[in-house]
Amino acid sequence: MQEVVTLAPREGARLDADRLDSLYSQLGPRGAENVVCRAMEELAYRLGHIDRLYCQADLAEMRRNTRALMAIADQIGMTGLTHVAKHVITCIDDTDETALAATLARLARYGERSLTAIWELQDLSI
Repeated sequence: MQEVVTLAPREGARLDADRLDSLYSQLGPRGAENVVCRAMEELAYRLGHIDRLYCQADLAEMRRNTRALMAIADQIGMTGLTHVAKHVITCIDDTDETALAATLARLARYGERSLTAIWELQDLSI
């Protein structure tokens, strides 16, 4: 009899603190908080929207929204989320349905962790 192993993928969110510091230097605390809060809201929306597009099998629109998610994540220093989103686009471009499903699940997990991490890092309040 073989033992069944349950995998519980856990990876920490990678954030570029220098990117956030630069944003705060350029825009000041109030302006930077505004940008970060709006970006976080947009990222949360896009993560859900990308999942809905996947369920609808609208890969062209899913690719477009994933690229937009990358740009927003990059703006506020979410380097890990940007990296995972690139993998989603690669799976779409390669028409690898199995890898796309797995990578999209990773994007959702990583997105949630990234949003939580940046919230805790900046101690933002709306």
